[in-house]
Amino acid sequence: MARKLAVIGAGLMGSGIAQVSARAGWDVVLRDVTDEALSRGVGGIEQSLQRFVAKEKLTAEQAAETLGRITTSTDLDAAADADIVVEAVFERLETKREIFAALDTIVGEDTVLATNTSAIPITKIAAATKRPERVVGTHFFSPVPMMALCELVRGVRTSDEALATAREFAESVGKTCVVVNRDVAGFVTTRLIIALVVEAAKLRESGVATAEDIDIACKLGFGHAMGPLATADLTGVDVLTHAAENIYTESQDEKFAPPELMRRMVDAGVIGRKSGEGFYRY
Repeated sequence: MARKLAVIGAGLMGSGIAQVSARAGWDVVLRDVTDEALSRGVGGIEQSLQRFVAKEKLTAEQAAETLGRITTSTDLDAAADADIVVEAVFERLETKREIFAALDTIVGEDTVLATNTSAIPITKIAAATKRPERVVGTHFFSPVPMMALCELVRGVRTSDEALATAREFAESVGKTCVVVNRDVAGFVTTRLIIALVVEAAKLRESGVATAEDIDIACKLGFGHAMGPLATADLTGVDVLTHAAENIYTESQDEKFAPPELMRRMVDAGVIGRKSGEGFYRY
C-alpha cells in the first residue's frame, strides 16, 4: 500500500516538499486555505517538473505520474489518514501552534507531525499538542527539488521512533539528513547563515564594502557557492530578518540581531528576487 503524506501549506516550500515526495512514490495531499493558493502551488510544481523534463532528468511520463500522485484540499481533515504530516506555513509561532493543535485532533495516534520551521524551537510548537513525542522538525531547503539537505530537529520530548520515521521519510525523497539534538532556536544551519548574513549586512550598511565585494570575498575566500547577501536575496530578506528576530528573541545574542538596513528593506518591500530588488536588482 502506498504511503500517504499530507503537506500543509502550498507555498514554495510546501509545493517543493509535495513534488519530491510524489516523485519518490508517496501519495500526497497538499492543503492550503484557498483554491487560489493551491492553484499557484500546483502550477509551480508543473513548471518545475517541466524544467526537469527539458533537461532530460525526467521523462514526460514520470512527470505526469508525479502530478498524478498529488491531490489538493482546503480542508485540514484531508490529513486524517496521513502517515506523516509536514507543516510548511509562514514562520509565525501562533499560526503553527493553531495548525498543530487542530491536527492533533484529526490524525491517527501513530501519525508523526513534522514542522518545516527554520528557526522556531520545536518544543514550542509541540506544546500545542497532546503528543509532543510525535512532533519533530524537518527543515528542508529551498528550492526543495534541488537542495539535498534536510535538518532533523528533536524537541525536548521527541521520541527516537518519531525521529527515525522523519529520517526514513526524508531519505526516501532523496535527502541527506543531519540531526540537531538540542532544540535551540535556529538549530544549526539557520544560526550559521543568519550570523553570516547579519555581519555581511552590517559591513554593507556601514560602507565597509559593496554587496558585490562582500559576496566575492566569501565565494573566492571561503569557497562558498553563493555569497551571503545574494543568499539573502534568494531566500528573501524578509524571511531571514524574521528568522534573525526569532533567534535573537530566544538567545538575546547580539550577533543575531538584524541590523537597521535589513529591517528597513523589509519595511520598503525591497526583499530580494521575489520583489525584483534586494541587495541586488533583478
